Amino acid sequence: MKIVDRFLAPASPTARLRLGLSLLESGRFKDGVAQISRAAQGGLPDAQFHLGQCYLDGTGVPESITEAVRWMTAAAEGEHAEAQFKLALLCMRGDTGMAEQRSSLTDELAFDRADERKQSDPVSAILWARRASANDSREGQALLGYILTAGPNALRDEAEGERWYLASAGAGCPQGHLGLGLLRLRKQTPEDTALAVAEIEKAAAAGLGDALFLLGALTHAGIGVSRSAERAVELYARAAEGGIVAAQTSLGLALLNGDGVERNPILGETWLRRAGLAGDAHAAALVGHLHARGGDLAPNFAEAALWLERAAKAGYAGAARTLSQLYQVGLGGAQNPDRAAHWLREAANLGSEVSQVDLGNLILAGEGAPGDDVRTRHWFERGARQGNLAAAFNFGICLSHGIGGGYDEAQAALWLRKAAEEMPIAQFWYGRMIAEGRGVVGDAVEGRAWIARAAEGGVAEAQAMLGEMMVNGRGGPVDRVQAFHLFERAAESGHVGAIYALAAMLDGGYGLKPDFPRALSLFRAAAEAGHADAQLAAGRYLARGLTGSTDEAEARRWFEAARGQGVREAAAELEQLDQISFPKRDDSGAAFFAA
Repeated sequence: MKIVDRFLAPASPTARLRLGLSLLESGRFKDGVAQISRAAQGGLPDAQFHLGQCYLDGTGVPESITEAVRWMTAAAEGEHAEAQFKLALLCMRGDTGMAEQRSSLTDELAFDRADERKQSDPVSAILWARRASANDSREGQALLGYILTAGPNALRDEAEGERWYLASAGAGCPQGHLGLGLLRLRKQTPEDTALAVAEIEKAAAAGLGDALFLLGALTHAGIGVSRSAERAVELYARAAEGGIVAAQTSLGLALLNGDGVERNPILGETWLRRAGLAGDAHAAALVGHLHARGGDLAPNFAEAALWLERAAKAGYAGAARTLSQLYQVGLGGAQNPDRAAHWLREAANLGSEVSQVDLGNLILAGEGAPGDDVRTRHWFERGARQGNLAAAFNFGICLSHGIGGGYDEAQAALWLRKAAEEMPIAQFWYGRMIAEGRGVVGDAVEGRAWIARAAEGGVAEAQAMLGEMMVNGRGGPVDRVQAFHLFERAAESGHVGAIYALAAMLDGGYGLKPDFPRALSLFRAAAEAGHADAQLAAGRYLARGLTGSTDEAEARRWFEAARGQGVREAAAELEQLDQISFPKRDDSGAAFFAA
């Protein structure tokens, strides 16, 4: 500190500023800010800029975007180039809009930052960037180049933006070199890529963190430079140490996978954790997955849930879906279906198509919360109109079942027809609508053809329905042998109706040799799955002793189950069971079921 400044400070704003800056350097922050503040109030733009910077950094005063913007604006109006650049940057970040929402420092200190919603102001930003550029701010020129080449379409002028990047880079500004490199990368020609890498290397040599990360990514991929995972990791590490979040994530992944560096899962998790805490949702999700699956790290489901929730709240759909699955299976604690459904809903809201489908299936099963059906229908409609065939199929199902809105089988058939070009399940539903004349003119022949395509594609429902059509000659010739094979394929997939149909064919009356023991086994399997007619048939087999012995107790159980599902014949069977003892019958009476 110059002794003369102590004597001149009371009369000279410039001396006060020098004194204030000297006090800041010596660690006397409050005293330094007090001197800078008096110089700023005296109208010195340089002091106003430094005071604004103190409020931005929280140096000697409470951090305050409101006060920072106020003093930066005063300095910028006084043609302070660095303040003009800084104000343009604050406008692009949306900080100036937040300052306008708060009328005083007291209001700001009471403001809940978690509720902040920043909104960029590129129009104001470009005005201040132009003034800064005119005053030879090299960083201002680079920012102006960025707005003109990557900002809103209404403000873009790539040719002018490139001129400002060239001016900035020509003066040796690292941001200018980086911006020029990014602009040339977009042209995607070998010549421009080589020029781009040269500019990015200059910015990286100056220690610019974003340039170090970008050069690392280019080196890792071998774009415009020799491919080297080892060199990429070195660049990532330098950028990560400089606080570049994307580099921290890339370095963490490299350490986890041993990509270009000795594998070190513990250190990899540490870097991912740092990136996650800094706001990288992908990194936070990766930390959650690491703790959920175990392996290199001991499984810790409580820790996994915390990180996955952080990522989900930051908008990472995959984390919300994984969190739903953790709560669904109850890993690390009790199952929580409500929490599972909540995070499934969040994943769907965040755009996870598979989660939207899962939520739609819950709704089809009669579950889900109020409003889920409307949201699900909206998601599927939007996806369908964007050309997503899975969404087209699900939207068709919503229309045919009236999920989330009115029924419209004609529209349902149109969307199902679109999905049926590639999706076997859609071929089944579309064929079924044609065969039944729902939403379209009925045509059993065409319907059978579509259902046959779906059956060939492995859809069990289609195999069962095609088998039924072949048994009864609907839409084509009778072919009971082929029907039997179709029922067998569907039964292997667990289709209960197909299991019952196989049993019925083995009971006789369909041109096949009866096989009562196997028929009873199949009837029992379908009965256990809740098939009412199979319960009736199983009861008859056991009551009549069709396989050689009777079992009145089990027969009664199946008759009662069938009666509980509304099968009228079951009540009559129970009455007979109470009144008489059925004689055994031989194979000649086996046609009771077919009749």
